[in-house]
Amino acid sequence: MRVHIDQEKCCGAGSCVLSAPEVFDQREEDGIVFLLDAEPPADLHEAVHEAVAICPAAAISVQQVEQMEQAERV
Repeated sequence: MRVHIDQEKCCGAGSCVLSAPEVFDQREEDGIVFLLDAEPPADLHEAVHEAVAICPAAAISVQQVEQMEQAERV
């Protein structure tokens, strides 16, 4: 899994940090999300998917390993 964030979309709600604090954090100056771990271990995947689902700005997306391998072959 590779996690992507769109900081332009982020509204600073912080729900991602609450769901997966090992993966996401927020900038102090404006609350915009940034990644602590773009390729989190399998035991955090469920928390990351929860963060994607509850993000009010739809600023988080994930790419599965199979998708990344296919993209590299093209």
